[in-house]
Amino acid sequence: MKKLITILIFQVLLVPLGLNANENFSVEIEALTLVMEQYEKDINLEPETEIELDNKKPSYMALKQDECNATVKVTEKTGLEIVGTESFDVNVCKKEVSKVIN
Repeated sequence: MKKLITILIFQVLLVPLGLNANENFSVEIEALTLVMEQYEKDINLEPETEIELDNKKPSYMALKQDECNATVKVTEKTGLEIVGTESFDVNVCKKEVSKVIN
């Protein structure tokens, strides 16, 4: 019986702590979602070549600037080799994604 009460107490204490993480990173999560949607559309529009690398996988990183803006960097890798890197400025409030030209 003591184990059951202990488990219930820990669940009541830990559940609210887990929910705060989503609120703290909401700008980054929304920015990543917007860029992933845009990036997938752009990849599907590119013409396929015969020498296409099958294992090309993007990785995403978001950095919060303020309550509405974030920067998202997309790095394409094939195994250990970095194929390309792109940066996007995202305004989450207006749901705008703009590509940064280096």
